[in-house]
Amino acid sequence: MPATSGKILDNIPTNRYLKDMSRTATPRAPEATRQKILEAAFTEFYTNSFQGASLNHIVETAGTTKGAVFHHFDSKQALGYAVLDDMIGPILLQRWIGPIKDTTDPISDIQKTFRRYVNEDSESGNYVYGCPLNNLAQEMSPLDPGFHERINHLYDLWREAYAQALERGILAGTVKASASPSAAAALIVSAQMGVWGSGKSSRDKAVMRQAAQGVCDYLESLRA
Repeated sequence: MPATSGKILDNIPTNRYLKDMSRTATPRAPEATRQKILEAAFTEFYTNSFQGASLNHIVETAGTTKGAVFHHFDSKQALGYAVLDDMIGPILLQRWIGPIKDTTDPISDIQKTFRRYVNEDSESGNYVYGCPLNNLAQEMSPLDPGFHERINHLYDLWREAYAQALERGILAGTVKASASPSAAAALIVSAQMGVWGSGKSSRDKAVMRQAAQGVCDYLESLRA
């Protein structure tokens, strides 16, 4: 397993989100084992791609056995689906949707979110791996209907949340009345894919920061 694996989970707020959302009771041993497998698989898929991921690395990092993996997940494909449902989905909610859920100033809040996570991922070094959701979208959506359905559902939720936030901004007078919430939301979500993709492809923090600033400048043009 890459030496960066611990840092990846430290700097992508999966653990914190799941802890906040979980019941207060201590998880039973099977639940804890399943969670360790999911965390190990998330990191392996994120750093090495789904098709390039090593089950042996996942087992070693999780501190479990292949038997335990296949007790919880019927196949590597099923494990990939669970990573999307139980890990990447919550990351999307925590990072990108939660901060704008009730906002009436979406422009400022989306700008803050872009700047925050570009800075955090740049400083942690995770930017060189791109965006976990977009990575799987590029790799697996063309190949597997189950991946495509799950990934498209998450992007639909994201676009819808941003469109609703922009509509609230129009009503509150913080967003131009001439703005198209659905079109702007689609562009912003696509831009996020591009910002993190530029960091991954260039392996250059400055390129990623410049792309993020371009998104923030576009958002500013929507301000009333």
